[in-house]
Amino acid sequence: MANPQSVGRFTLASFGNGRIARANNVLFNTVGSNVVSLPILSGGLSNSGGVIIRRITVNNPSGDVSGAYVTISTDAAGSNLVVANVALTQLNGTNKFTDLTIAAPYLAAVPVVGSITSALYVNVTTGSGNTNTANIDVYGDVVSF
Repeated sequence: MANPQSVGRFTLASFGNGRIARANNVLFNTVGSNVVSLPILSGGLSNSGGVIIRRITVNNPSGDVSGAYVTISTDAAGSNLVVANVALTQLNGTNKFTDLTIAAPYLAAVPVVGSITSALYVNVTTGSGNTNTANIDVYGDVVSF
């Protein structure tokens, strides 16, 4: 008999929504583009693949990172924005999280496609002023691999 709590061989193609990228212990103390990259599907997004970004959550800060402002883009230069410049004001201590707002055109009807990029890039526009870290999780739907 099958275990009802097991997903076994299923992949993101079998589910409606799942975590498509992650970065742990991201430092927000230094201003710059491409502070950290978020490989989509752990680098497994092909040129013909695509994902719909549904939510980006910054969570589990090691301390106060509320002074930081970030953007998230589809290019390392920080220009094609998935998340516009936003303050991490809610991340003022441990056990906090915040969901970032997805920017147009990705909010409405445009998937991120592998022929453009296979990763998202975190850009710090204002540093946090300390060496505290947080995790970033990207959730979405796989259009195709």
